[in-house]
Amino acid sequence: MAKDKYVAYVGTYTHENSLGIHVYDVDTQTGVFTERSVAEINNPSYLTVSHDGQTLYSIADEGVASFSIDENGDLHKTSQQWIGGMRGDFVEVDSKNRYLFVGGYHDGRVTMMRLKADGTIGDIAYGVFHKGAGIGFGDPHFDHAKVTCVRLTPDEKFLCAVDFGLNQVKVYRVDYEMGHLSMADIIRPELGGGAREIRFSKDGKYAYVLTGLNNSVEVYAYHVDDRDEPVFEKIQTVSVLNKTYEAAASMNMTFNETEDYLFVAVDALNAVTCLKRDAETGMLSYDGMTFISGEYPKSIAILPGNEFLVVANHDTNDLRTFKIHYKDHYCLLKNPPVKINQPNRIHIHKMR
Repeated sequence: MAKDKYVAYVGTYTHENSLGIHVYDVDTQTGVFTERSVAEINNPSYLTVSHDGQTLYSIADEGVASFSIDENGDLHKTSQQWIGGMRGDFVEVDSKNRYLFVGGYHDGRVTMMRLKADGTIGDIAYGVFHKGAGIGFGDPHFDHAKVTCVRLTPDEKFLCAVDFGLNQVKVYRVDYEMGHLSMADIIRPELGGGAREIRFSKDGKYAYVLTGLNNSVEVYAYHVDDRDEPVFEKIQTVSVLNKTYEAAASMNMTFNETEDYLFVAVDALNAVTCLKRDAETGMLSYDGMTFISGEYPKSIAILPGNEFLVVANHDTNDLRTFKIHYKDHYCLLKNPPVKINQPNRIHIHKMR
């Protein structure tokens, strides 16, 4: 039986030496990354792949762009569109390739872009600016809306827009026929938390909200009631850290394949922490921490097979692969760092 082929797409900032999205062949048995090509684009800080595996969508300075994925995993640019506001920070696509959703960190805007039958990006269907005073603390970086994540609920009825500046998750009902978003609910994490990202369990029963300033994960039971309204019931708040650290700020999180562990990258501390998950209750418990030796872990991923953790370190310009020792509660650097200029987002893709 032929071994599955995987590639990694790494979005970078192109202010200095990088040219765009770096493509790597990935050996999931050894954790080795071998660069194969680079797709040129300005500042592809975040990217994602369509559910059919045919198209990659990326943030760009000019808005958003699409790339077709060939049989080797290489990228070929097919379209580019303006998003109606300042540059975006996050992209999400629905499973039927109807719309691309964009979250804007700089202007607090959520944008809904039409997609064409061939996967290329069409015009703007809808856009909404978040409004209100930010969480502040005397820092102008936090005094207004900043959308850091847009993610569809597993049933795809709603779009969750995580706003770091407002410390909220705004839940929009998605009208796919009309191309419209309407407010359905607002999740309000603990005061001063700095909501940064939301993820859902595969079974659709639980939502996990990462707070960047409180360094915690809030766990919510999720369902849709008999009025077709979303219901988020908080059942737990668990710290990402085992003790207090100054200046620590949780950046992003990812599950392993079996969803029995949740990994969180912590900026300033330059570490990745691990939380163990109970699939039946959805609850989390602290399980360990690894200092990753690089600086500013902007993005993390777990390789298929659950044996390796990959960290994209923005400030030390590298990717580092760690062997996960679940029973011993730590990860150990496995391979030499792979040099790459200012990596911002890593996405592991299985070739079809």
